[in-house]
Order: sequence, then structure tokens, then C-alpha cells
Amino acid sequence: MSRFYILLGPPGAGKGTQAAIIAEKCDIPHISSGNIFRENLQNDTELGKKAKRYMDKGELVPDDITIDMVKDRLSQPDCQNGALLDGFPRTPAQAEALGGFLAQNGMKIEAVPLIDVPALELIERLSGRWTCKAEGHVFHPVFKPSMHEGVCDFDESELYQRDDDKRETVEQRIRVYQEQTAPLIEYYEEKGLLIKINGSNPIEKVTTDLLEIVKC
Repeated sequence: MSRFYILLGPPGAGKGTQAAIIAEKCDIPHISSGNIFRENLQNDTELGKKAKRYMDKGELVPDDITIDMVKDRLSQPDCQNGALLDGFPRTPAQAEALGGFLAQNGMKIEAVPLIDVPALELIERLSGRWTCKAEGHVFHPVFKPSMHEGVCDFDESELYQRDDDKRETVEQRIRVYQEQTAPLIEYYEEKGLLIKINGSNPIEKVTTDLLEIVKC
């Protein structure tokens, strides 16, 4: 039986880490919207060409193109037993389109886990990240401090803070997430599919909680 799940969570919640773990344990593909776009662009597909025309002009790719990319990906043989979606849908309109496509093919969304983390904790997690200039190793003064301040433990290169990891940028990213995702959370709550997980717990506990939802 095919089982499809949508994993929601704000920046810094550990969504990517958890998705990779769950996909491997349950032997279902982890499908992220970013990877779908990259694959279509790199392979120069018809959908990729359509998307590129908008991207080259700095415009948002229309929903219908994004939805068609997702439909195409979900039609691949490795999705016969289900998939874990990450980064799609982003809006109730996309959620409606996804639900309709699955229903037409005798499938459905089983559950929508939300890794929930308070905004202040997310800001602390993300705005404290420092990256080494040589190989991109990441450190954090609270969660993963380097042995010598400002120096990478692995290659002794200088640590710097990316613009994406600066506090004001992190705060903006979280605000945008909350504004854009709130309607989607409400949409799946009304359908009785949303299940909140405490993302403040250790990684292992979050994984355990997710595995209770995602039936392997």
C-alpha cells in the first residue's frame, strides 16, 4: 500500500536531517521541492525549460509548473510504495492539487507531521552558526563549539558567519515561514492530518516520534 507523508517544519527545525533518516528507515524516497527543480533544470526537461524562463526574469515559477514537476516525480517507479514530501506543498492551492492527483491514482496523504520549535529557539540555533572557509564545516558556540574560537577543528581555516546565518536574516526567514505556512498548517489541521512533534527534543527522540507517525 502506498503511503504518502508531508513533513512540515520551520528553518532550523532539523527537517532535512529527519527526512533523510525516516526515508532510509522506511525505504521510501525523500522528495524535496529543491531537488525536483534542480533535476528538471539540470536534465533540461520541458518543465525545466518552462521554469527557467520565469527564473531568468526573477519571477516566481507558476503553481501549475511546480505541480506538474511534483506529479511527474511521484509517478516514478520508486514512489510506488509512497514518499516523504519536503518543501511541497507550500500553499493550500498546491495542497488541493496534490490531494486531487493522489486521489485520481487511488492514493492519499496519510499524515502531515509538523516539527514544531519555538521561534526564539530557532533564532538561537541558526544565528549562532559559523562556517569554515575551506570545507564548509559548521560550528555553533552552544551546540557544537570549536576547540579554538574562530578556527575550524578539522582544517584550521578561519570561521565566518554567512549572511543567511546572521540574526536579522534568520528572524526574517522565520517570519516569512510563519506567514506563508500558517494557512497550510490550518488546511491540514482541518482535515485531521496534522500531527505536531516537539522539535525541541533531542534528534533521536524526534526520530522516534516521527516513526510512530510514518508507518514503515
